[in-house]
Amino acid sequence: MKYKKVLLKLSGEALMGNGQYGIDPKTLTIYCDEIKQVVEQNVRVAVVIGGGNIFRGLEGAARGFDRVQGDYMGMLATVINSMALQGELEKQGMKTKLLSGLFIDRIAESTSGRKAKKYLDEGKVVIIAGGTGNPFFTTDTASALRAVEIGADVLLKGTRVDGVYTADPEKDPDAVKYERLSFDEAYRKQLKIMDMTAFTLCMENKLPILVFDMNIRGNLLKVVKGEPIGTLVS
Repeated sequence: MKYKKVLLKLSGEALMGNGQYGIDPKTLTIYCDEIKQVVEQNVRVAVVIGGGNIFRGLEGAARGFDRVQGDYMGMLATVINSMALQGELEKQGMKTKLLSGLFIDRIAESTSGRKAKKYLDEGKVVIIAGGTGNPFFTTDTASALRAVEIGADVLLKGTRVDGVYTADPEKDPDAVKYERLSFDEAYRKQLKIMDMTAFTLCMENKLPILVFDMNIRGNLLKVVKGEPIGTLVS
């Protein structure tokens, strides 16, 4: 295995499957099966999942919600998704621990890097919900922060696109995929890999970001093995 400890960032929208909102049970089962395959290879896995399938703080603010309230609503949406992920992983026989940046003691323990590392070393899948626990930060930033805290080898960004392109491949048929990029090159070309706060956090801590298509079965395991899938930013 190329990577022994990873943080997997999933978008909340990915859990919708073909639906318009909410959680598609079939997609949830597939994602958990992918994670299980990796854990069975003795790779330590932490997961951060967004809440966009339920509520997005920025979109809420655009529709008239108070930005701070909207961001907290978005953080709570990540808790719902994380609970769903935890439930399915445990149904598949995995040991898990749910931590949260928000204090919700009946559902999750408050997160810390030391605590997360301890549970990872025990072979548990650690799911970290609640964003950073603060408004004005995205789940991208939360995933970068948590990855740095646990000393991850790589931040894996599972998307519905198979890497980083010169333009949006869903809109531009001439878009060309990058196999590898330096942080400086990605910054110079203003490629939207993660939000700028998250990107800077990874760059300053020399944490590689690997963007890949999570919706192709077996891709997560291939990525962890070091097969040339997706785009590596380092």
